[in-house]
Amino acid sequence: FHWMGDHHHKIPQLGIVVIEDDVEIGANTCIDRATLGETRIGRGSKFDNLVHIAHNNQIGQHVLLTGQVGVAGSSRLGNGVVAGGQAGIADHVEIGDGVQIGAQSGVIGDLAAGEKVWGTPARPMGRVMREKVALGKVPDLLKAFRRQEKELQALRDRIASLEGGQPE
Repeated sequence: FHWMGDHHHKIPQLGIVVIEDDVEIGANTCIDRATLGETRIGRGSKFDNLVHIAHNNQIGQHVLLTGQVGVAGSSRLGNGVVAGGQAGIADHVEIGDGVQIGAQSGVIGDLAAGEKVWGTPARPMGRVMREKVALGKVPDLLKAFRRQEKELQALRDRIASLEGGQPE
């Protein structure tokens, strides 16, 4: 659609969809035809239920897209790409061969072959895992910090009393 004046105007999609051999497409999956050229699904690719492939996408061979994955228009997915459930891939993005995308990730830029990403925005999986481990430690760190604040205040009060001043 394109905004024209005071309403959205539908852009005719005149292209085609090419589905190569041994492709499996789950229930309620939608593959949009291209605007002018072709939307292509590579040989051996498997799409779970509720997957959306927008117009002009080029999907490589043996790609696995699990439930509720969405690929916006004019993107290219290399061979052997795997995307976990509810992952979203922005338009005009190039995903290299063998990329692994974790569930609920938001891919907003190109990914080089072999990358493993997770999160929104999608970041290297190892980094995200370290962040999640660190986040789990925050409650204990906060407790220790508060305890040390009290100890520090007690020391300040003690020093002030020894110096003959008033505690803070």
